[in-house]
Amino acid sequence: MGKVVHLYWGYMVAAALIVAWSQQWSLPVIVALSLGVSAYAAFQVPVWCGAVNRDGHSYCRNNAYGVLMGCSKRQHRWQKVKMIVLRNKVGNASRSVFPTAKEKFNGALAVAGLLSAVAAVIVPLVTGG
Repeated sequence: MGKVVHLYWGYMVAAALIVAWSQQWSLPVIVALSLGVSAYAAFQVPVWCGAVNRDGHSYCRNNAYGVLMGCSKRQHRWQKVKMIVLRNKVGNASRSVFPTAKEKFNGALAVAGLLSAVAAVIVPLVTGG
């Protein structure tokens, strides 16, 4: 049970973030939850590696942690980060970083967490609250 909680704690934080927005919790709590969800999705969620193999056509299916991180092969870790920064071909980058629906969902979760953190700071400034 402890291993499951250790691997998937970010989904519980995402649920807490939804409750926090619906119940209008305090700003620091919403920002902390938002950043926690984004960090979990980017660096800790269990996914496939997805880096391009040496043949140039297939993608690595080794286990990895985080949408932005590669597997245990050093070259794969750098390749995913390099593809995001340099993006020579957008289609190749998206297939490498998001090879399956699970990675696409976790990528959306990371972006949603960042947007939530930004909204938690901007909304009170705009509404004067």
